[in-house]
Amino acid sequence: METVLKSPCDEQHPQQAEDFHGNLEQNSKLSAGVKKDIEKLYEAVPQLVNVFKIKEKIGEGTFSSVYLATAQLQTGYEEKMALKHLIPTSHPLRIAAELQCLTVAGGQDNVMGVKYCFRKNDHVVIVMPYLEHESFLDILNSLSFEEVREYMFNLFKALRRIHHFGIVHRDVKPSNFLYNRQLKKYALVDFGLAQGTPDTKIELLKTARSEDQQGSCLQTNPIVALGNGVSVSVTAPKQIAQQSASKAADRRSNSLSKVQMKRGRGGKEDSVHHSIQRSVFGERNFNVYSSTYQENSGTKLIKQSKMIDVSSRKLITKKKIISTKTLSNGAARKAAGGCPLNLPCDCYATDRVCSVCLSRRQQVAPRAGTPGFRAPEVLTKCPTQTTAIDMWSAGIIFLSLLSGRYPFFKASDDLTALAQIMTVRGSRETIQAARTFGKSVVCTQVVPTQNLRTLCEKLRETNSSCKRSQGERPSRSENNTALPVAADKPCAPETLGKQVQHLQSFREDDGALEVKSTDMKGWDQVPDEAYDLLDKLLDLNPATRITAKEALLHPFFKDIRL
Repeated sequence: METVLKSPCDEQHPQQAEDFHGNLEQNSKLSAGVKKDIEKLYEAVPQLVNVFKIKEKIGEGTFSSVYLATAQLQTGYEEKMALKHLIPTSHPLRIAAELQCLTVAGGQDNVMGVKYCFRKNDHVVIVMPYLEHESFLDILNSLSFEEVREYMFNLFKALRRIHHFGIVHRDVKPSNFLYNRQLKKYALVDFGLAQGTPDTKIELLKTARSEDQQGSCLQTNPIVALGNGVSVSVTAPKQIAQQSASKAADRRSNSLSKVQMKRGRGGKEDSVHHSIQRSVFGERNFNVYSSTYQENSGTKLIKQSKMIDVSSRKLITKKKIISTKTLSNGAARKAAGGCPLNLPCDCYATDRVCSVCLSRRQQVAPRAGTPGFRAPEVLTKCPTQTTAIDMWSAGIIFLSLLSGRYPFFKASDDLTALAQIMTVRGSRETIQAARTFGKSVVCTQVVPTQNLRTLCEKLRETNSSCKRSQGERPSRSENNTALPVAADKPCAPETLGKQVQHLQSFREDDGALEVKSTDMKGWDQVPDEAYDLLDKLLDLNPATRITAKEALLHPFFKDIRL
């Protein structure tokens, strides 16, 4: 059945065409671009015309667009619905897996359910109940402490529900946990990036998991020099590095040209991912999804580090030449013949990268999620990731709620994000935790662990009453600014040394603090249990990190449970 943009099925279904034009006329206040998008949606999925009146577009991102619509019920009442139109290039398995997550786990315990699903060729529209909600940023500094406690309790209920079914959400953040403040309703949404645990009850996630694991390999990661003699490096253990250096040299050389072509595109892909805005249900956010992310480590090292020896520079140049010529297997083997691929790694736990490691492929591990909410095991490309990554993200949300700062962390790359985590949780603790999941983190500067209560209270300035009584003037900082170690400006990786200096100056300079002279709303009586829970959520070791079920039983929620 052919349709045209402005009038789908005019000749064959005149009533449908009349409804279509009537819907558009009612949306006269919409911009021309949104009207065109609605027209295209009606054209792509004509079944929607007789069922829904699309009112407006409330979200747009990389993988989908979300529309607010009304459906005419038999009782005569109009019910609001959220229509999620998935991009036609989405993998059918991912679409089916998302639907199965919604149908199996959704509909209770604050997990969004699904009403209907429409499909026309490669266009899929998922229809869900619409929950009117507030923007997290708009209400952050007006929430009472009791509201924060209820918010976190309901978030853990949702996470307990999906984790029970073996679903790893991977993108837990405020814009994916809708909150209606007046009705006290909550909904965890957007399972587009969800993955399954080994024992998941979602059959389609099992299939997706097996496909994601294909092609994964163990690999050492490059060092990132952050300047001023400070650097952070993440590598695999020495034994793994030696094994990967000595095994299958022919296989590596055969795939060398293919790998280098991927690396050559890595810089471009990275910049694109960090510039795309993926919006879910109306709130615009930066999202990154790339299970096979490739980083142009050679180029990055040349620009940011002077610790690479001459032989490494020559190797990088040689690899660039190979990648541009797309050599055959025989030519690639010959070109790689001068690389010491059969030698063991000699840069383990040092602040440099040897030519053996530079010649290897980048490690592949899941890293889907939103910058600032990724757990340490995700940032270090740990191949085994569990539901604990969702609990870390919940901890970051709790950290923002307690400190009154959002986003709390903001980094331009994974290693800078890891350095920012170190400024709060400590460098030695991070290094020790990384060893538990098979990673070696090298940091050239010791950064102490911060007291979470002191940090959050200084940021929220709940302890400012004593200072003001001594005649100190309030601060002039902007609302909702990021933690000083996580600069608001998207830029190249910052130096860890500067981050620590910023944190020190933050402690001493009242001008960097935010003062609220209004009613404290319980923020002057935050119990120790709150920071104990936060500490367990931000446990750097995923094996000992608190689970959603355990969090609901934490003393912090004693009154709510009763």
